[in-house]
Amino acid sequence: DTNPSGHIFGGWIMAQMDVAGSIVAAEYAGRRVVTVAVNSMEFHKPVFVGDLVSSFARIERVGRTSITVLVEVFAQRPRESPAGCIKVTEAVIVYVAVDPEGRRAPLPERDLAVWRSVYD
Repeated sequence: DTNPSGHIFGGWIMAQMDVAGSIVAAEYAGRRVVTVAVNSMEFHKPVFVGDLVSSFARIERVGRTSITVLVEVFAQRPRESPAGCIKVTEAVIVYVAVDPEGRRAPLPERDLAVWRSVYD
């Protein structure tokens, strides 16, 4: 999963971000969600082989059927002293709740502030 420069391939990082974002969106929706857009994506720093990579997702906005999620990725570099975490990537991803037939489905009525306080 590395590119010719020996860094972790950006597409692999993007896939992990989509997984992280979809977990939060599906928990909120209480049903299956699908990715419909990546509104923004920024790669700040490369990810190296040996980095400990962590993804964190937070719901930013909820519509009638869509959920917008901010996903941030941090890398801990054990070979650096002191080993610190740095933000390497972030994206804003939009998911849509779907029914068993794959059609858009309404989201449940939830207080986003209360829901965030439980999951943050």
